Amino acid sequence: MSQDDHDGRKRKNPWGNSNDQRPNNPWGGPGSGGNNEHPDLDEVLKKAQEGLRDILPGNMNGGIAVLALIAIVVALWLSSGFYIVNPGEHGVIQRFGAWERTQAQEGLDYHFPAPIETVTKVNVNALRKMNIGFTELSSRGRGPSQKREVPEESLMLTSDRNIVDLHMVIQWDIKSAEEYLFQIQDQENTVKKVAQSAIREVVGQTEMFPIITTGRALISTTVKDIIQKNLDEYHSGVNIRQVLIQKAEVHPDVQKAFQDVQSAKQDAEDTQNQARAVREDILPKARGLAEKINQEAEAYEQSQVAKAQGDAERFLSIYKAYLSGKDVTKERIYIETMESVLSNAQKIILDSNGGNQGVVPYLPLDELKSKSNKKISQ
Repeated sequence: MSQDDHDGRKRKNPWGNSNDQRPNNPWGGPGSGGNNEHPDLDEVLKKAQEGLRDILPGNMNGGIAVLALIAIVVALWLSSGFYIVNPGEHGVIQRFGAWERTQAQEGLDYHFPAPIETVTKVNVNALRKMNIGFTELSSRGRGPSQKREVPEESLMLTSDRNIVDLHMVIQWDIKSAEEYLFQIQDQENTVKKVAQSAIREVVGQTEMFPIITTGRALISTTVKDIIQKNLDEYHSGVNIRQVLIQKAEVHPDVQKAFQDVQSAKQDAEDTQNQARAVREDILPKARGLAEKINQEAEAYEQSQVAKAQGDAERFLSIYKAYLSGKDVTKERIYIETMESVLSNAQKIILDSNGGNQGVVPYLPLDELKSKSNKKISQ
């Protein structure tokens, strides 16, 4: 092959262009060297075969050249089905638009090329963050980012009819790539709406004081559980990792009124504590006194019952003795009665026989008895 033939073959292409500067394509149009009319299809194919014959080996006819070209195009089309799943990603395969399978293993894999199958890669390990109640403004490297309040998200009504200013951060990731893509639309906005609904539900059932003090952890846990439950019912494929309360405080417009209410509550609590202290002091004493009275009453009851039983038994014994000896019993009863009556009476004994001597017979038994008792005691 001569150098001229070699140079000419290098300058030719399948569409019949020569080495001149005028573009010549099989579809006509500007620069085709002809008019703007559409060329005949047979003529186009003929020119293409002649161009392929020029660039392919010498003995290869036109039909084989077309088959070779088709084989190359098919090979290139089939090779476009290879794809790589990076670490942390899942590949969702769709066949004619419908979900076919999900490739969870990282590395090289293959799917039928478009338009038969398409692959959508979803990063399922990335931790996504969502702010509620505020937005972060980029500082462009000039210090920490600035925050801008979003009152329609941050201001919430508590169960005791107070207004709390709440900033929360929702951290989440994807646990099912196919559900995340196909079960819900506008995924991030859906997650945000569900989170806002759950937060307002919990805050609306909680008083102000626990929200701004010691109840934040419990509120975060409750909100997380409600969000996850609702998203699972939607089959959203979203996993809530954490709910953080960054700020919870009384709105500045009602700060003074809230402080007044808290002061009044504190005064009421102090008064109640004092009342409890007085109650705890009085009640034990009252209970002790009541117990003492009950015990004395029980003792008096038992003594009266025992005395009555003794008197009844004594009467019965006397009655039995009376039946066996009536005269003796009558005399004994008379003597005992007189002894009981005269034991406290002043007793004077007069001797009627001593009146003849002119002396009053007088014996002061009570005085003698008292003197004898004094001597005994001494």
